[in-house]
Amino acid sequence: MEVTGSFIKKHRGRFLEELIEWLKIPSVSADPDKKNEVVRAANWVKDSMQKAGLDQVRMIETAGFPMVYGEKIVAQGAPTVLVYGHYDVQPADPLDLWDAPPFDPVIKDEKIYARGAADDKGQVFMHVKALEAMISSDELPCNVKFLIEGEEEVGSENLDAFVRLNKDLLANDVVLISDTHMISNDSPSITAGLKGLSYLEVEVTGPNRDLHSGTYGGAVANPINVLCDMISSLTDEKKQIVIPGFYDDVLTFSTQERSEINRAPFDLELFRKSLDIKQESGEDGYTTTERTGIRPTLDVNGIWGGYQGKGAKTVLPSKASAKISMRLVPNQSSDKITQLFMDYFLKLAPESVTVKVTPHHGGEPALTDLNSAGYQAASSAMEKTFGIKPIPVKQGGSIPIVALFKQELDSEAVLMGFGLNSDAIHSPNEHYGLFNFYRGIETIPYFFKFFTEKNRK
Repeated sequence: MEVTGSFIKKHRGRFLEELIEWLKIPSVSADPDKKNEVVRAANWVKDSMQKAGLDQVRMIETAGFPMVYGEKIVAQGAPTVLVYGHYDVQPADPLDLWDAPPFDPVIKDEKIYARGAADDKGQVFMHVKALEAMISSDELPCNVKFLIEGEEEVGSENLDAFVRLNKDLLANDVVLISDTHMISNDSPSITAGLKGLSYLEVEVTGPNRDLHSGTYGGAVANPINVLCDMISSLTDEKKQIVIPGFYDDVLTFSTQERSEINRAPFDLELFRKSLDIKQESGEDGYTTTERTGIRPTLDVNGIWGGYQGKGAKTVLPSKASAKISMRLVPNQSSDKITQLFMDYFLKLAPESVTVKVTPHHGGEPALTDLNSAGYQAASSAMEKTFGIKPIPVKQGGSIPIVALFKQELDSEAVLMGFGLNSDAIHSPNEHYGLFNFYRGIETIPYFFKFFTEKNRK
């Protein structure tokens, strides 16, 4: 890997300039007005993959946004790594909380600030540049395939069908994904578990129009009040979810296993300080590390209704709505949990209102086998570049494609991310450390090297 390493050092400046160019494209898949920009981002990464030396690079149309595929086959029978990522990004709202325009990248304090910097353009681009370095240096030891999609931030609605219809095209020995974070730059880690997801929208309707709160207040149910009561009824005083059957399939951990989970470095005071909170909150009987990693959760992601403009308007609203997500742990099924939520939430509704529940998207939880060749290769690669063995951790995020790859392609996924929990993904001022960007490019070639060696034994 010496030639590859020299190539990376020589071209670091160019790599960053190219990433900045990609980050300028507002590829917000959730915004219909950004449709052309999302497609432009797909074309941009396609061109970048071609320039890096990948073959068979092409856009593959779906019912939504296109997949971008490319490959480099060095030898028939050699191990094959499938690199997965996404080129779409979250909406940048609220814009007034950004220190600089979200699609006008700024480098400050050795970090690049822009929407998509860490999730996931910066991390996808590490793989493109690592492949360019290995191909240019003639040090690529195995076959590589790329699948970069444009709908991850809206539930990957067309990915299931694509994978099922293209099993031969996507056949691989391991899937490599960089869409997660590490504990810190001094304590590198590999994500060994992800939560699943059930995401729904609820709507409560009362009177047939907005009403004067003085004339009708106290006589007609206020949908906002009712919605808040219903949401608060989903959990108890111990912060446990009271939906019947919700915990039936939750994977439990022994005292020893929980002790191992809590060995990962975690500073509670620093956690509070970084978020400007005086006290953490969560399910009784579990640490913050356990709450975010191995316990299911229920959160309101957005709530609205009534007058929200400037000044006062004494209105009793006709409707109120909320978006609710449940993060799931191993053995829980997103379809089952979604149905349990719908049944229970509808039963909570008083006769004074009508309630509508609309499921959006979901995904299954995933665990990584720490003894697998893929995980071991990732661990060795990070130890090589960081100088310390990475810690396996379980994270609260969801990447539904992991379970899908296992089900449809019988492929294990390795979640070797280089971001940090402080990167503010999905929030204003998202950023990605230049150290992390370059260290990722340096580490990925070693993953290919070690994975190939392990598959030859």
